[in-house]
Amino acid sequence: MAFIHTPNASASEKTTSMYASAEANYGYLPNMYRAFGHRPEVMESWAALLSSIRSHMSLRRYELVTLAAAKELKSSYCMLAHGSVLLREGFTSDGLTAVVNETDKAPIDAGERAIMAFAAKVARDATSVTQQDIDGLKKHGLSDADVFDVTAAAAARCFFSKMLDALGAAPDHAYIERLEPNVRKTLSVGREVERPLAPSPSRGTSQ
Repeated sequence: MAFIHTPNASASEKTTSMYASAEANYGYLPNMYRAFGHRPEVMESWAALLSSIRSHMSLRRYELVTLAAAKELKSSYCMLAHGSVLLREGFTSDGLTAVVNETDKAPIDAGERAIMAFAAKVARDATSVTQQDIDGLKKHGLSDADVFDVTAAAAARCFFSKMLDALGAAPDHAYIERLEPNVRKTLSVGREVERPLAPSPSRGTSQ
């Protein structure tokens, strides 16, 4: 699952609590939580930062910004996770695919296109951002505070996506079960989804 050994649930009280909470929420223990098993307090701080950023944005805007940044970072894990949220929030499979592929059929407006392009630029090379980029967002009705929020969401994604990929955390096998193959393929821009372990030969399988 990862390039480093990930501790089991009994490693520490905080790790035990983090794992238990994640399992209760997801129905399984996601690899991203295992990756933070040595430092559960970092995951706790990340969650608090994320909560403060999201509290000032609509869910739709936050997810589109995150998707754009994750695509630029080639993070399959974050693409699959946040693409799944957009599907739950009303996007069709075709609509989400169009958004990821940046086609004219994408069900987003001009302002959202501009926001996603800006988020991608922040993730790709923040030093390339200019006053013109900011002014372009303002033409779509964003305030200075809105620009801050979009920037914060894109910049924060750099931390999490890079942590997971650098530690070798593969996207959870649950995405194989929960997403259509074509959607999963579109969202898998980097590491492949973790495959379920094959049944042990000693246990056998029913024929």
